[in-house]
Amino acid sequence: MGECTGWTRRKLLKLAAGCAASSPASDLRLTKLDLFTGGEGGYALYRIPGIVVTRKKTLLTYCEARQTGRGDWGPIDILLRRGAVGGQTWSAPQKIANVEGPYRKNPVALAQNLAGADDVTYHNPVAIPDEQTGAVHFLFCLEYMRCFYMRSEDDGISFSKPVEITGVFENFRRHYDWKVLATGPGHGIQLRNGRLLVPVWLSTGAGGHAHRPSVVSTIYSDNAGRDWKAGGIAVPNTPDSVNPSETMAVQLQDGTVLMNARSESAHHRRLLLRSKDGASGWSPAEPHPELLEPICMASMIRLSGKDLIFSSPHHLSARRNLSIKLSRDEGKTWPVNKTLEPGPSAYSDLAAGADGAIYCFYERGSVEELPRKLTLATFSPAWLEDQAAG
Repeated sequence: MGECTGWTRRKLLKLAAGCAASSPASDLRLTKLDLFTGGEGGYALYRIPGIVVTRKKTLLTYCEARQTGRGDWGPIDILLRRGAVGGQTWSAPQKIANVEGPYRKNPVALAQNLAGADDVTYHNPVAIPDEQTGAVHFLFCLEYMRCFYMRSEDDGISFSKPVEITGVFENFRRHYDWKVLATGPGHGIQLRNGRLLVPVWLSTGAGGHAHRPSVVSTIYSDNAGRDWKAGGIAVPNTPDSVNPSETMAVQLQDGTVLMNARSESAHHRRLLLRSKDGASGWSPAEPHPELLEPICMASMIRLSGKDLIFSSPHHLSARRNLSIKLSRDEGKTWPVNKTLEPGPSAYSDLAAGADGAIYCFYERGSVEELPRKLTLATFSPAWLEDQAAG
């Protein structure tokens, strides 16, 4: 667990003090609520969490609901739950992704005997709240070879019929002959100019689990999701960025987009890179010494000003010790590090409420210790700062 400087302490307490005394953000306590539990609701396992806060302050949590324990390529649905402000009341899980058949399994999965030919795999859900229109944009993938877009105009109660946007990914082929595609996972972002931005990763499917080798890019929309375009390759597969994949983005104060990427490189550190528009001209991906990489999805959001929040297992090799980090200088340094879940814990996604509350929706438990859960943690900037708070 890292230590806070006096300057950091004063800044965090000032931010927390700006919230009303009755708001979640003024409470030093950490609260946790299990939203999905493996073995319940007809699914053996729930994985790949995502969370956003809509313009109307509704919490949307979503995930992959896996019917069996067969892994990423088995029969999987996408479920969503809506929560009121503060996360105290929740709707029942709702299946939100449905594409009419017939279905065709990705040949790379069949070649490696990773799934049955009849298994239907929905995966990698990504939501983006639209601060300009109030809509919720939602993307998901099917069989790691098709991508779909839909939107909600009623704060996540219902969604439009999915529209296939796989053709956007065909534009990547001149750079990378992919056989596997995936969005996010987690959440995408909306830039201040209205652009919708979603990190994606691509693979030829020839390597391990048919997810390797891989590269990272983005897709984006400049007209509220009606049309999508492909960005340039942001992180290639190199000795310093081996098999880059699951990636998060934030927009910095000067408009630059910062991405934080997973990789399987020997340095076991997260990769950071920047672009002026989130689509092209990416800087070289550089490992950050303070952001450990146990080869796991991580999340990153802007809190306020230059403050960024990051969540990931703080471990060099194991998916455990999920921790929350704070940067006061837009990702250059991360002086605050606090453990959220000391035991087995893996994928996570972050969101911030208008009242200052911070939400982390994450995987808790291990495959060996079923039932595995998807848990929502709620805490304040003051909890993050206070080394004594539990």
